[in-house]
Amino acid sequence: MDSPAWAVRVANEPLLRQYWRVILRRKWIIGGVIAASLLVALIVTLLMTPMYTATATIEIAREDENIVNIEGIKAESTSSAADLEFYQTQYSLLEARSLAERVAEDLQLSRNAVFFETFGVNPMEGGLFGEANDPNSLEQRRERQKKAVDVLLDHVEISPIRGSSLVEVSFTSPDPALSRRIVNSWTEHFIGSNLDRRFEATSYARKFLEDRLEQLRQRLEASERQLVAYAAQQGIINVVSEERGAAGSTVRERSLLSEELLSLSNELAKSTADRIRAGSLVNGDAGASARALENDALNMMRQKRAEAAAEYSNMMATFGPDYPPAQALEQELAALERSITAEEARVAKSISGEYQNALRREQVLASRVGDLKRQMIDLQRRNIQYNIFQRDVDTNRELYNGLLQRYKEVGIAGGVGTNNISIVDPAILPEEPSSPNLILNLLMALIGGCIVAAGIVLALEQIDEAVKEPADVVGSLGTAVLGVIPSSVGDPLDYLQDRKSDIAEAYLSLQTSLQFSTDHGVPGAIAVSSTRAAEGKSTTAYAIAQSLARTGRSVVLIDADMRSPSIAHMTNVPNDKGVSNFLAGDDDLDRFIRKPEGHDFAVIAAGPNPPNAAELLTGARLNLLLSELLKRFDHVVVDSPPVLGLADAPLIGSKVEGVVYTVEAGAARTSMVRSALNRLAAANANVLGIVLTKFEAKRAGYGYGYGYDYGYGYGKDKANTA
Repeated sequence: MDSPAWAVRVANEPLLRQYWRVILRRKWIIGGVIAASLLVALIVTLLMTPMYTATATIEIAREDENIVNIEGIKAESTSSAADLEFYQTQYSLLEARSLAERVAEDLQLSRNAVFFETFGVNPMEGGLFGEANDPNSLEQRRERQKKAVDVLLDHVEISPIRGSSLVEVSFTSPDPALSRRIVNSWTEHFIGSNLDRRFEATSYARKFLEDRLEQLRQRLEASERQLVAYAAQQGIINVVSEERGAAGSTVRERSLLSEELLSLSNELAKSTADRIRAGSLVNGDAGASARALENDALNMMRQKRAEAAAEYSNMMATFGPDYPPAQALEQELAALERSITAEEARVAKSISGEYQNALRREQVLASRVGDLKRQMIDLQRRNIQYNIFQRDVDTNRELYNGLLQRYKEVGIAGGVGTNNISIVDPAILPEEPSSPNLILNLLMALIGGCIVAAGIVLALEQIDEAVKEPADVVGSLGTAVLGVIPSSVGDPLDYLQDRKSDIAEAYLSLQTSLQFSTDHGVPGAIAVSSTRAAEGKSTTAYAIAQSLARTGRSVVLIDADMRSPSIAHMTNVPNDKGVSNFLAGDDDLDRFIRKPEGHDFAVIAAGPNPPNAAELLTGARLNLLLSELLKRFDHVVVDSPPVLGLADAPLIGSKVEGVVYTVEAGAARTSMVRSALNRLAAANANVLGIVLTKFEAKRAGYGYGYGYDYGYGYGKDKANTA
């Protein structure tokens, strides 16, 4: 069924407020569960054995392991992932069973009866500490050792300190001294086991290096033999020379052929220079050449010729050509000229000889250099494989020398002299127990109690089908809420007489809702029904008739519940005649309409209880009754029988303009109400809405100020503010 728009506000109540009402409604269950949880936690805490926790702090430094120690190559990366892996490994080693076995052996815990009694452990059934000659003694010792180790692992705790390389090692037991001894022994043996692992790693490294060195030595020897054999086969002979420069000395290896080629190339260059220089002398003036200028005899003769020529010129100027000394001097000049010419010819011949010698030497050297170049090209071809063998030898020698140096370092240092684990704070004797923590246990019990209580309340709310509040009407039944009638102590009719009472104002709000239930106001013929008896339908019918009559309208109240009439009793009129008589055929309607004293509306009682009430309602007499009454009165209010189990209510509902359905809050089940409403719908009855009766706002979790926008409570507020 569609709900009127004015009922939507009930369904859209805030979720937190709904939860709060559930809490108030189930507060005794919630309080009981929480109180029981706190009580149990208190008792358990007081009965628990005090436990003492001793804690030691150690530092685990990060170290890179490098066995081969070759530049650029490390055994481990220093990335964050590697650091995480390293520390996770150390934490796992701190919880290793082998470490616990060392501690148990050191403290002789397997032979300590007090240790097992402290933790309530019985590793062997009977004969735990039997005699040494017991045939099962060895097996028992193993079992005791195993149990002691299990106890240690169960009670030790490893707690890394975030953002540092520090780790806390804790042990908890009922004996504070035992906790301290175990923690200190644990950290000491962890350092010892770390040293043992480092020593084992060093031994492994030495063994690894020895094996690797032997392999490299054999490979180096093989490569050297191969190189020498190839050089001998190809006739390659190299010489080693050391060159010194600004960057230091450099060792170079060259072949004899390259050395010879280099030397002859230098000689050829020098010979070519000599040949060019000699050629320039040959092509030039021999007398003016440097060789002639360097000739002492030639220079002396030229000097004498110059002196004689000067003297001859003077004589010719003074005495003339016929002068005998002049003629003698002329002959001397001719002799000097012949001597100079002969000497210059000899110098020219010498220069030509030197040129020829230089040319021949150049040709010989050029020929030899050409031969050496051809041999060098052939040598370079053969050197390709030689260089391959040489690089192999150099690589093997470098690896061998590097590994040999590392082997010597490992042999000297041993890798055990330093330890990356140290004790920062040893464990001290704990003075206060670490558990039980009463405050923490009570807090956990409180949280647990709240969770359990929430589960119980949720289960109860899911199981409980009762219509407890207006939201259930709209949410579960999909029907409008016409009004909410509060519960009362005593006869509700007494409260209806007081117009300022909560009940009177609630029914006044119901009248207002009926006013807006149709487009023409309050329906003319209204039936009031319920799921079962005693839900307040008769009181509601009475109140509707009364509230309508107080507005000045003419109203008649019909008691159609012929099986269980109550209107006659409520209005103090006799029930000797009424509806059953008219439906049976008595047409004297005026005889059945009565005006009760003190009431503003007329009443038609149910009349004698007929044996066939449903048959009477199926006839045309009910339509006739309603039509006749609507001619005389503005409104006809019919108190209808309950719906379930009877056919009367659907029959009546199909004849009236609208049905007001009453539901007792907290008593009516949703499934039953839904079934009853479906029956009315099947009979084409127009259900105007539901009136929730006997509603206890405080019990439903609404508190004292609940009004739900229906108007009741307004008078009190007004009185309080007046």
